[in-house]
Amino acid sequence: MSRSPGKPKVAFIGTGGTIASLGRGPLDLQDYTAAGSMMHADEILEKWPETALVANVMPIRFKAVPSPAIGFADWKELAALCARLERDHPDLAGIVIGHGTATLEETAYFLNLTLKVLVPVVLVGSQRPSSALSSDAGMNLVNAIRVAACPESRGLGVLVLLNDEIHAAREVTKTSTLRLQTFRTPDFGALGHADGDAIAYYRRPVRRHAPDTEFDIAGLEALPRVDISYSYAGGDGTAARAFVAAGARGIVAAGFAPGMTPPDEFAALTEAVKQGVTVLQCTRAGSGRTFRGTRLRQAGLLIADNLNPQKARLLLALALTRTQDPEEILRMFREY
Repeated sequence: MSRSPGKPKVAFIGTGGTIASLGRGPLDLQDYTAAGSMMHADEILEKWPETALVANVMPIRFKAVPSPAIGFADWKELAALCARLERDHPDLAGIVIGHGTATLEETAYFLNLTLKVLVPVVLVGSQRPSSALSSDAGMNLVNAIRVAACPESRGLGVLVLLNDEIHAAREVTKTSTLRLQTFRTPDFGALGHADGDAIAYYRRPVRRHAPDTEFDIAGLEALPRVDISYSYAGGDGTAARAFVAAGARGIVAAGFAPGMTPPDEFAALTEAVKQGVTVLQCTRAGSGRTFRGTRLRQAGLLIADNLNPQKARLLLALALTRTQDPEEILRMFREY
């Protein structure tokens, strides 16, 4: 791809997902993975040449997989790749990571806690494959590149761009299986918008984020095992006991709002604490803070603030790489 003088340089890392997928026809909106056709970063840019109108984009091949296949090993490699790109390209304005939407919020938040780069990093996906009629892939990608190249994006931590909305990695979550407006920030809303004439910001994240974090994953071979126990009426704690037996060092209890579990599950979680497992009370509500009342304190359970279960799991796992002190872990959940 030819370079245009005066345009910002943006790296585009492809990991796969719907944005990289080609279905069996323009109306294949849901079963496209059966076609088995997924593009790498350079092929995506060829599919959407409009990206060259807004920046000089460097394609970086990484993977071409559905996002349920992505985990810690990939996150560690992505963090190292971002650091290498910033080091090797002093004129780099930003980095865009194409990603499937299923685990996009988890990758974004993990990188938000571990990246050590100064340039903006923006995760982008799509709800419809690049081959679909009215696909959102091309416009999302163009806007993500614009956001990554925008000087005002610096200092905001890792960002997520879909459907013209810019969200903070800590707060955004996928809320709908098929709708284009699936990525939302409960309680607080988007940071800003990628409009046709401008990248417009209206608020900033206040919690600690990349690159100003205390977590170092460079020497880690794996994260400590942290599991999620999902509460439901009549739950008896079987899952929590199984997680302890499997060697879990932490359990996130995705409880009833505002932070409760069935009696038998609570007993199992309390017993887990006595066995040295860190247990974090979260909620399945998708919005709002948890409260560490007398009952939780006496049982030794910690709280997840307003993080959803899947993000609380990531922060707890990283916290456990540094400490098992409950007060220190609570501090981290207050700060991040």
